[in-house]
Formats: sequence, C-alpha cells, structure tokens
Amino acid sequence: MKTILLIEDNSDILENLTEYLELEGYRIIVAVNGVRGVDMAKEHLPDLILCDVLMPEMDGYEVLHVLLETAQTHQIPFIFSTSMSEQVDRTEALGLGADDYIVKPFELDALLKMIQNWLSSGSNRHL
Repeated sequence: MKTILLIEDNSDILENLTEYLELEGYRIIVAVNGVRGVDMAKEHLPDLILCDVLMPEMDGYEVLHVLLETAQTHQIPFIFSTSMSEQVDRTEALGLGADDYIVKPFELDALLKMIQNWLSSGSNRHL
C-alpha cells in the first residue's frame, strides 16, 4: 500500500482528501502545517507528498526546500495544491523543484490521476 503525506492547514480539505484517498486504497498521513509536514516526511518517508502552498509558520515553498536538501526525502514526488492560479506561480513552483501543481478547487479524479502518474513514474528530479 502506497503512503501519501498530506500537508494542509484547512481541516475541511484535509478531511475530504484523506477520506477520498483512503477509499482509493492509499495509506494517508497528515500534517496541519509545514513544520509538522517536514517532520512527518522525514519520519515516515511517504511515497508522495501533496502540500498546500499558503500556510502559516512554514509555507509550502519552504517545506519543499527543506525536503530537497535532505537526502532521504529528496526523491519523493512532491505536488503543490494551491489556490494560486497564475501561470507564473506554477512556473515558479516547478522551477523550485516541485513535480506538479494542482489549483484549488480541483476535481478529485484529476488529482487521483496526477497521484497515480507520479507514483508510477517517480520524481523527475535527479540527485
């Protein structure tokens, strides 16, 4: 069973995504902020991370930066989930090392396809 780490500060979104992805057969671990997300990623080494961008304390960009600088988490596929829909935001996120970017609100089926793609192909980052 593949494990997905959800890093999201909106409890409704977190609850809905957790329920949906568990029904699809994934093991879900959750973090309600970026600091906890980094800790959970290092502790559990999930197969994929779905991370909100705009969060207090440590935003998604900082989470990604820390995980890319850590050898054991560097190759974990990383998807940003955000309400920031400008093309420049997507370009910046992918340029920083994220594997993909999905804009809220999104269709759960679209997210599932994205997750399945990255779980089967792995991250496109190279050490």
